[in-house]
Amino acid sequence: MTTDDTYFERGINLRHGYLAEYYADSAEFLVKLPKELRSVGVLMEPTSVAEKAIGQAFEIQRRLRVWQPKRALVLGTGTLGLLASMILRLRGLEVVAMGRTARPYLNADLLDEIGARYLSTADVSLTEASEQHGKLLLRRLKNPHYRPVVFDFVEKAREADVALFFFAGHGLQISGRSFLMPTDARLENEAGALRELMAIQDVVSKVENAAKVSYRQPGDPMKLAAAIVRLAASPKPPVHLPLGNDTLKHYREKSEAFEKEVAEWHDVITSTDYDDVAA
Repeated sequence: MTTDDTYFERGINLRHGYLAEYYADSAEFLVKLPKELRSVGVLMEPTSVAEKAIGQAFEIQRRLRVWQPKRALVLGTGTLGLLASMILRLRGLEVVAMGRTARPYLNADLLDEIGARYLSTADVSLTEASEQHGKLLLRRLKNPHYRPVVFDFVEKAREADVALFFFAGHGLQISGRSFLMPTDARLENEAGALRELMAIQDVVSKVENAAKVSYRQPGDPMKLAAAIVRLAASPKPPVHLPLGNDTLKHYREKSEAFEKEVAEWHDVITSTDYDDVAA
């Protein structure tokens, strides 16, 4: 994650990657897996992607005490979609997962096993699914024909308190513009790419235009962004920086509770050193 206008990431932006038959890296950057995890170790990277996206959604809304999601919609039921569904189920959410394949479908059966509901987009639209199964706050978009899905998402975002756009794919630059590219996209030429792909800025603009500020949150996102920029430019940034009056209040309450505990248990705390250690 970066706020830089220009950044480098292999296979994503301005650096080639994922086209070699073999990969080499320094051992210090590799994590050795126990042999017991050999058959599932390959899932660690996509699991971390799904967990990070979901974790960020919850962390972003942590300050909104009114945000208590009960259900989630996952669009795309490939590997990432299945893992996202599992993570959401572990968080206790009711999960509706939508894919393009009609039953019988192995991934649909796997979703049944973890208590999620599978719907085929060939039978029901995103809007219909939302009406049938309640307001769906979290949507994951991964679809080679995703343009109408994005438009549908934007319309539903107008009614939601929270709208998270998480794209599980790659980025592609054409003539200086950045585009979203699904992992299974088949592009033969530049004209086809411009016809099939969506510019990142177009998606951002649509979501921003659809967003409504509820004003129930005490923090101003623009002021938060300015504070983060100031923090990044500081030669000596603080280890802890509670941003917002509400956060500062909770921070002080926690600090006061900690100091109170230290005072109450001071004799125990200071009784564990050797006798010859100076106080």
